[in-house]
Amino acid sequence: MARTPPHPAGREPQVAAPPGGAALAAAKRIAERVLWGRVAAQRRLEAGKGVGGGRPAPTAVPPTAVLQDTATWRAAVAEAKRLRLPLHRDLPKNWDALGAVGAVLSLADDGSRTAKVMDAGSARYSPVLPWLRLYGLGSLPGSLLGINLEFGRVVTRDGVVFRHGDVTDTGLPDAHLDAITCMSVIEHGVPLEAFVRESARILRPGGVLVVSTDYDESPPDTTGKQIYGSPVHIFSPSEVGELVTLADRYELDLVGELDDAALRHPERPVHWKRVDLDYTFILLTFRKR
Repeated sequence: MARTPPHPAGREPQVAAPPGGAALAAAKRIAERVLWGRVAAQRRLEAGKGVGGGRPAPTAVPPTAVLQDTATWRAAVAEAKRLRLPLHRDLPKNWDALGAVGAVLSLADDGSRTAKVMDAGSARYSPVLPWLRLYGLGSLPGSLLGINLEFGRVVTRDGVVFRHGDVTDTGLPDAHLDAITCMSVIEHGVPLEAFVRESARILRPGGVLVVSTDYDESPPDTTGKQIYGSPVHIFSPSEVGELVTLADRYELDLVGELDDAALRHPERPVHWKRVDLDYTFILLTFRKR
């Protein structure tokens, strides 16, 4: 989401209106409380059985990939179930969440589960931070953080901190984080260069940025379609290439390869009912030089 306008010192930051209206916001709050209640209960149960630390990292989704077809996201859902990870109700979203969590665990954490991770443009009902919590991250205060322009007061869920924040101007110190995830956010009007520059600034050398976004090798016509206060945007291959080039300019190297063949997909396995569009997702992982 785009930046919040500056606010006078001593006043509360301007909070973006929740997308979808009050009814949808209330449903999301219920989903959030159910999710985090399950995470806390599951962690206690697994700790008592000595199970939590033995959960293997996800492997079904590579750190950089295009969602090819329905069978691929179904395989990701099946792996999430095997790993005892609570599913996102929008089932294809479990594909990029699993890839993001796998990338953080394999590339940004040294096995000590002390990595500092921020979910940029976070939602408190989204799976990345709950899943990382189930893997044992977040034991250090503030080491798991979600920021969003929609958030007002600071909320803590099972040790994970959610606060108001701008993905292009976080206020965090230089080289503060081991990893940043940003799931299905940049297509909603985010200024890309400002986001990439800020991500590179707050990542330590060797730190990881994982981004997912709506994508299609031949994007459908979105003329006149709006969502969350901005035009619907589905990234094309050329725009993905521009993003990779932009990241390189800020010392963020793509993990994996994205040639012309990798950018193709035989199906459009994602359907967004609210705007009646079919497309797919792309997951991009970068490592700070």
